[in-house]
Amino acid sequence: MKDRLNEKQSQFIGEETAFRSAVLIPLVQVNGEWHILFEVRAFTMRKQPGDISFPGGKIDLTDPTPLAAALRETHEELGVNPETVTVIEELSPYIASPTFVIYPFVAVIDYNEIIPNYNKEEVEEVFTIPLKWLLNYEPYMHLVSVQPTPASDFPFEKIVNGADYEWGTRAIEEWFYDFEDYTIWGITARILKHFIECVE
Repeated sequence: MKDRLNEKQSQFIGEETAFRSAVLIPLVQVNGEWHILFEVRAFTMRKQPGDISFPGGKIDLTDPTPLAAALRETHEELGVNPETVTVIEELSPYIASPTFVIYPFVAVIDYNEIIPNYNKEEVEEVFTIPLKWLLNYEPYMHLVSVQPTPASDFPFEKIVNGADYEWGTRAIEEWFYDFEDYTIWGITARILKHFIECVE
């Protein structure tokens, strides 16, 4: 038992069956200053059209690692050759729920390689925010209450208090960054906030 438990385990229970995705936090040089690059998702996208995000997406079965997925997606979305990307560090995974996890990576990419090549079917536009501005900005937060709702076939007869069981409501912190006409929020803001705190 001890030998088996000493073997490499997943980072959290349920990782093997979770929906897994990976993103790149792209550092770019703009006029000699470090910026972070963001995408605005195309308005024709089925999921989250118009939202601001980092390049990245679902980890496919053919991706050997989360980093490989992040580099592949960055190439598909922004036209950046993975061989020209300088990966700096992997951040802690963001576990949105036991069934959804995101692996973020910080990397330096060539801004000039992006501009003419990004995929207009997936990306509406790209923009950058100076890292110095982000380090001095105070994001603001709003709470969102989440109430579990069991499905109609939930076996209430097997738990104490049955249908009268008191499910705990929890609050999710939603952070917001306002830069010019852009508002970054949701998972992108949460990962960005973690990155900025690490840099600080």
